[in-house]
Amino acid sequence: MSGRQGFSGKAAIAGVGMTALSRESGRTELQLAAEASRAALADAGVERPDAILSYHLNDSAPVLYLARELGFNEIGWHNEIYGGGTQSASIVADAAMLIDAGLAETVLVYRALNGRSGKRMNALGLKLGEGTEEQFTHPYGMAGPVHQFALAGQRYLYDAGLTSEDLFSVVAQSRAHAVRNPRALRRERIDLDTYLASPMVASPLRRLDCCQETDGGCALVITKAGRAPGAPRIHAVVRGGGPGASTMDKADDVTRIFSSYVAGPLFDAAGMKPADIDVSLIYDAYSWLVPRQLEDFGLVAREDLPAVLASEIAADGGFPVNPHGGLLSEGYVHGLNNVAEAVRQLRGEGTNQVHGAGVALCSGFGGSYGSAAILTAP
Repeated sequence: MSGRQGFSGKAAIAGVGMTALSRESGRTELQLAAEASRAALADAGVERPDAILSYHLNDSAPVLYLARELGFNEIGWHNEIYGGGTQSASIVADAAMLIDAGLAETVLVYRALNGRSGKRMNALGLKLGEGTEEQFTHPYGMAGPVHQFALAGQRYLYDAGLTSEDLFSVVAQSRAHAVRNPRALRRERIDLDTYLASPMVASPLRRLDCCQETDGGCALVITKAGRAPGAPRIHAVVRGGGPGASTMDKADDVTRIFSSYVAGPLFDAAGMKPADIDVSLIYDAYSWLVPRQLEDFGLVAREDLPAVLASEIAADGGFPVNPHGGLLSEGYVHGLNNVAEAVRQLRGEGTNQVHGAGVALCSGFGGSYGSAAILTAP
C-alpha cells in the first residue's frame, strides 16, 4: 500500500547546498550539516527557516544541535525522521505538508553523515528487539544490505534476461556522467574489462555495482511557491511499499521493490504519465536497481532494457538517468544529493544538463519500501 500527496506546485525547492564529498572528511557530522545548510539558505536568499527536518540512522547531527550551530535561538516545528534511503524523496513532502498546513513558510531539510570514515552501513550486527529476525538469515550469508539485495538482484536479472554486460552499461554511463561533475568521488571512465575484473562482493554485484561510501552533507530549502517564483515545484510525492526485497521470508517475489508499489499512485497523484518524465534521478544504491526502476515506473519495457541501458540513459539520450553520476559515482548522501541534482536540472544548471528538462522523477529506495517524487520547473 502507499500514501500519496499531490501538491500542485504549492511548495518550491528554493535552495540547495552541499559540502565536498570525500572518504574521510576529518569533520563532525554537525560541521557538515551546518556547511550544507548555510549554502542552501544562501542559495534561497533566506536568513533562517521556520522549521527544520532531517532523516538519519543514528549517524547524524541532531536538529536542535544544528539550529544552535546556525545561531537560531528559537526554532518552530522541527523533527528527525528515523530512516535511510526511503526518506530521500518523501522528506520533501513532509516539508511541503508543513507549508500547506500553515505551520511554516520555509523549511530546511538536511542529511549529513560520515558514511565512510564514521558509521558505515555495510554490516549487520547482532541485536535484540526489533529486527531480531535478521539474525536467523545472517548464518546463510546475509551479512548486510549488499548481500540481501544481491540475492534479489540475481533473481531479477534472471527473470528479465539481463546480464553482467547490462549492469556494466549502467555503471559505465554513471562514470561517464561523473567525468564532468567536480563534486563526484569517482570521475574515471571504465571499460568492460575493468568492470569484469572488479572484485565480486556478492553475486551478481561487483564492487563497481555498489554505491560510494561517502562523508558529506546536503541540504534543501523548501518554501511557499509564491516566495520563490523561479524555483522548481514539488508536484506530487508518494511513500509506501509491501512484502518483497526487504522481507524475503514473507514475499511471493523477492525481486519486487518499492517502485512497483508506488509508480501507479505517483502518476495518479501527479496527473501525469511516464512519457512526461524528462529526467530520472534514480536511487542507484546498486546497479540493478536502475533497470528495475525504469521498468517499474513504466519508462522502459522489459524487452527494451538492454538497448536502452547501452545507449539511451545518457543525458542526451531518450531516457536520461542520473546525469550527475548518481550514488554510484557522485557519492552517497543517502539519496538527498540526487534530489539536489533534480533541482539543478530543472533550473537549467545541472551537470550534463538535460535539454528542456521540465519534469524530474526522484526516487528513494529501501528495498520493498520507499518513496518517489515528481518535481516540475516553474
